[in-house]
Amino acid sequence: MLFSRGSSVDRLLELYRLQETDSLYLFWMKEVLVALLIFASFWILSRVVHWFLLTWGPRFTSFTATDLDDRILGRVTPLVALLVVFAGLYYAIRYLPLPEKGHLAASGAVFIVNVAILTMIAYRSTDELLSWYAARLSQRHGEGLDRQLIPLAEKLVSIFLICTALIIVLKHFNYDILSLVTALGIGSLAIGLAAKDTLANMISGFTLMIDRPFRIGDRIHLKDGHWGDVTDIGLRTTKIKTIDNTLLVIPNSDLCNSTLINQAFPDVRAKGNVKIGVDYGSDVEQVKNILTTVALEIPEVLHDPPPDAFFMSFGESALQMTLFFWVDDYTKLVPVTDKLNTLIIRRFSEAGVAIPYPTQTVYLQKEE
Repeated sequence: MLFSRGSSVDRLLELYRLQETDSLYLFWMKEVLVALLIFASFWILSRVVHWFLLTWGPRFTSFTATDLDDRILGRVTPLVALLVVFAGLYYAIRYLPLPEKGHLAASGAVFIVNVAILTMIAYRSTDELLSWYAARLSQRHGEGLDRQLIPLAEKLVSIFLICTALIIVLKHFNYDILSLVTALGIGSLAIGLAAKDTLANMISGFTLMIDRPFRIGDRIHLKDGHWGDVTDIGLRTTKIKTIDNTLLVIPNSDLCNSTLINQAFPDVRAKGNVKIGVDYGSDVEQVKNILTTVALEIPEVLHDPPPDAFFMSFGESALQMTLFFWVDDYTKLVPVTDKLNTLIIRRFSEAGVAIPYPTQTVYLQKEE
């Protein structure tokens, strides 16, 4: 009797365990099925989004005047569809009744992937925007600025996006962001104080790239008397190739705080002059005609605006005359001046116009 009663109890316990196991199995089957349905719904949604962006996206972007939106759409469409898929995976994992640590690890890993995809979408969009802007800069101002400014902007954008993504991930895992930001701020302040001169030159270099007082290839005259052609505008220094083929390296902060002359702006035309003194007995109108005629004989001298000669002043031993002329390129100014001086001497000699030497007359009075 006792044996039969014990067997019945064991059988009841076994049936209870089987029912509990079946219930747990059915519960997990239900939860997994719902999670799979969530993931499948998002996967189907990603296909719809991908089809919509490829089919209808170009129709909407065709109304704009530029191709920027088309280029951005082409680069981000695959990532947007992938983001929808991983968003579905994230919500599916969040729905499953996993242990706390397993739940945190699985959903956290998918969350990091989602943040990485969002960061790539933002980077590709910004990259296309900067490339489009660089092309516009090249068309408007010529090549040079895009090669200097765009790489710097890309680096700054990359650093900003990476820092933003890192802060979002840390915030998701309940890390103290305030202490991290405070530490970064104090560290940045220390670095700024230690490298203030370098930072000043870098900020000045960025200012030169934006303000553009000169461009690569321009000939500039500095306040200290140096002059030459700009070969490179860097973040810290600007390099100038002087006329004697030496390289002058100047900190950008010095250039930002000094006065300079850009001979190539607003255009490459240059105005030259030749100053010459003639004898006091010379015919001024004849001298003017000779000077302007000589200038027109030089092929490099522009006829519009035409050369012109002026009687400038009465010198101590000569009448001071000045010939003004234009050339189409400032690099031709020195050789054209040489040709003019050579031809002026020849024409003055043929016309009998004398160029006097500086003389001084001394009167001696004899005492009686």
